[in-house]
Amino acid sequence: MFDYDKYLRLNKLPLIWCAGCGDGIVLKSMLRAIDKIGLAKDEVCMVSGIGCSSRLTGYVDFNTLHTTHGRAMTFATGIKMANPKLHVIVVTGDGDATAIGGNHYIHAARRNIDLTVILFNNNIYGMTGGQVSPTTPLGKRASTAPMGNFENNFNISGLAQAAGASFVARGTVYHATQLETYIRKAILKKGFSLVEVLTPCPTAYGRRNRKGTAVDMLNLQKEGSLSVARAKNMTAEEIGDKIITGVLVDEDKPECRSEYQKVIDRLQS
Repeated sequence: MFDYDKYLRLNKLPLIWCAGCGDGIVLKSMLRAIDKIGLAKDEVCMVSGIGCSSRLTGYVDFNTLHTTHGRAMTFATGIKMANPKLHVIVVTGDGDATAIGGNHYIHAARRNIDLTVILFNNNIYGMTGGQVSPTTPLGKRASTAPMGNFENNFNISGLAQAAGASFVARGTVYHATQLETYIRKAILKKGFSLVEVLTPCPTAYGRRNRKGTAVDMLNLQKEGSLSVARAKNMTAEEIGDKIITGVLVDEDKPECRSEYQKVIDRLQS
């Protein structure tokens, strides 16, 4: 059995996450991925902003930084520039990263700086009151949209791909084994790497939108998703509104910190 305790600050438990929240599954997938790579604790720095997902950094025994709302990637960029040997992992949510942090998100991807971003997408602001987030689906309810959201939602993975990320993957907490693989690949990839994780929020999102129990919401992920491999052989009509999961982008391209070092070396020569 995997020993999670060695990576946790046990004195910070119990967790604040609601029963049925998928964030704990993401946490465990991350820890298994780090362990399989063989990284020492001091080789990792985890940075988070504000929100349910961003509480994760308080529970793990790595170098950690719990920052201000939407600014996690800014702090992470500074850390990577100052100490490029660190594996810098950003833990953030759909509201934290793509609302107040939206510009930082697209520009970190554009720079292709060597960060690993684990973005928890639960389609709502879970911690701060159940407000509409940039990923709340059209027509779904939130505390700020009691009659249904009337705005179109972001394609988080597509946004990172369009901005220039080296690696983009999308997974669900139902598919926890595959999620672990995506996170491991993202950490090992040079450049900006995103893993978008679809994780249920039974409390703030599920209740308002009558999605049933936490188990029901996990089953919706199972039934409502398709792997990239399967989707390639299907028409748009056959895919419908199903979520495509898997590795969406895996490219080698210039990385920001390495390119900056070339400038320094050239000036010093």
